[in-house]
Amino acid sequence: MIEELLPESVVAVESHGDQDTDEALLYPQERPLVARAVSKRRREFTAARVCARRAMEKLGVPPQHVLTGERGAPVWPDGLAGSMTHCDGYRAAALVRAADLASLGIDAEPHAPLPDGVFGTIALPAEQDRHRALSAARPAVHFDRLLFSAKESVYKAWFPLTRAWLDFSEADIELTAAPGQDTRGGFHARLLVPGPLVGGVRVGAFEGSWLVRDGLVLSAVTVPHH
Repeated sequence: MIEELLPESVVAVESHGDQDTDEALLYPQERPLVARAVSKRRREFTAARVCARRAMEKLGVPPQHVLTGERGAPVWPDGLAGSMTHCDGYRAAALVRAADLASLGIDAEPHAPLPDGVFGTIALPAEQDRHRALSAARPAVHFDRLLFSAKESVYKAWFPLTRAWLDFSEADIELTAAPGQDTRGGFHARLLVPGPLVGGVRVGAFEGSWLVRDGLVLSAVTVPHH
């Protein structure tokens, strides 16, 4: 599903349920990273990295371990940019050659309302106003969860370019639905702090897309070279 949100230069691999969750599939360098984690975290970590290695193969790159760096971000082999995501029953990885895109971010969430009290902590006043209008027009979509997912994708695309934290309040995201569609669309993320320099150009906004299907909310952001 996630590949539908990404350009042709990006390869994506996903897994479902208990597929590829056996920790024996981890490389020796990866096992210490989750040695003390709970079982659920170890299974998600394993499946996401199996997806990443299969994506490397699709790109024609020898499969390699994927360690974690600052703030838990994946450390990709030289020449690659990518993103991983996981939620209950779903894991995915997306990879691209760094010559083709500056950065990307993907996120998957269950298609369900956010827990009580969370939406007010992640949504700016303008986002809350737009949420009310979108929810009234398309009540089948949990736009609060979709906004959360979009912000996660924005952060995952932002961090490799800046190595800095981006708070929920530092990007104003406008979600739009595709004409005649209730379950897919796009979004514009206006950065409220100085954006990254990409090819010497200051980037002030990211563009993304979203999809709701099979009980999941999926979002993706790609940052082109300038």
